[in-house]
Amino acid sequence: MNNKQHTIKKSVTLSGVGLHTGVVSTMTFLPAPPNHGYKFQRVDLPGQPIADADVDHVVDISRGTTIEHNGARINTVEHVLAAMVGCQVDNVLIQLDGPEPPIMDGSSIKFVEAILDAGLEEQDANRKFFELTEEVRYKDLERGVELAALPHSDYRLTVMVDYNSKFLSSQHANLTHITQFNEDFAKCRTFCFVHELEALYNAGLIKGGDLSNAVVIADRDYSEEELEHLAMVLGKPKVSVSKEIGVLNNVSLHYKNEMARHKLLDMVGDLALVGRPIKAQILAARPGHAANVALAKKIKKLMLEADKNQVPKYDPKQTPILTHERIYQLLPHRYPFQMVDKIMYLDDESVVGIKQVTMNENYFMGHFPNNPVMPGVMQVEAMAQTGGILVLSSVPDPENYWPYLVAIENCRFRKNVTPGDTVIFKCTLSSPIRRGIAKMHGTAYVAGQVVCEADMTASLVRKS
Repeated sequence: MNNKQHTIKKSVTLSGVGLHTGVVSTMTFLPAPPNHGYKFQRVDLPGQPIADADVDHVVDISRGTTIEHNGARINTVEHVLAAMVGCQVDNVLIQLDGPEPPIMDGSSIKFVEAILDAGLEEQDANRKFFELTEEVRYKDLERGVELAALPHSDYRLTVMVDYNSKFLSSQHANLTHITQFNEDFAKCRTFCFVHELEALYNAGLIKGGDLSNAVVIADRDYSEEELEHLAMVLGKPKVSVSKEIGVLNNVSLHYKNEMARHKLLDMVGDLALVGRPIKAQILAARPGHAANVALAKKIKKLMLEADKNQVPKYDPKQTPILTHERIYQLLPHRYPFQMVDKIMYLDDESVVGIKQVTMNENYFMGHFPNNPVMPGVMQVEAMAQTGGILVLSSVPDPENYWPYLVAIENCRFRKNVTPGDTVIFKCTLSSPIRRGIAKMHGTAYVAGQVVCEADMTASLVRKS
């Protein structure tokens, strides 16, 4: 999986009918900045409200996943989101002039093709993976549904479906690496059974459904009278059932297990609503949107709990967001007061910086020379410089500002820092920056343990 965030290079537009609403809409994918995530915008509504693609905003799971946020309701989001995950796009604004994305051919392939046509652009921000550290399970014993998310260092999915149909036996599908999605899963179409069609139609769903955008499977032999009635429901002059594969109008399958593959596609899209790329092994028996969303909610809850108590991890092999050269350009400090070696993470609310403490630090000559300990004031200074990068990132022209530390409160030193230690500084805004004043909480870690923490206030002042 990509380690850096990506968006698209240019906007791209598609049009078509929505599967359930039957409303023709135009959908445009637009580039978005780092840490933006997936957002839908209803440009046809007053104020053009924007809805975050978040599992907390799911309001309906009847034959598709519907979200509603800020007065914007969007039906059937899963195929679009699956394409974003498959293309490893992290940040995009999806504009719609209707209530539902176009169903296209019932799969994600047209969205994938549009994204690849727009091109991908690497962004100056690392992807913020959520790596599962414990099992998460969901069961619906009445429906025979069981989902499990297990710890893993990558993103893998295995899906099994089993329907009581002579034409559709037990099927399995496996995705072992996300790069397989576009080639092996994106073109797998949505499906339903003949016996479901009239019930769905009477429920006000599948108004845009057609044999060109779904695979319809026979679950038994149908008489000519029944097929004539079905043709009337579908608005077709005639329908027939293939005796070999049990699919209406002899529609060819892309794969023998296309149904299991589409269920996996749906799961990829639904789990995108967690809000961050996941590292986990997902095992699913008879999944559906209700189960997928329930699992996503459990994973998000675990993610939020982990974030609350998270100790930043430092991988020396990971490419920094900012190197010492760029830090030198942004901050006014110079030797011996340039205290931060590199920035490993940066978003609108937090920053993570690294300081390698060596025996060659100039302050060791006079500060406990026979027992070298990094002075507490130097730890706070390094933490403040890390926070300075966060504050400077809030303006479009950071080179034109001075970041001043104006207050330190609740400062505590928990453990000595000595030569050979790698100090990880994390600063998080305590409240939004207003009028150039930023309040933040800073914490310093060595080997997973807190060595220093403080509440700090910084002021941004434009250079004269």
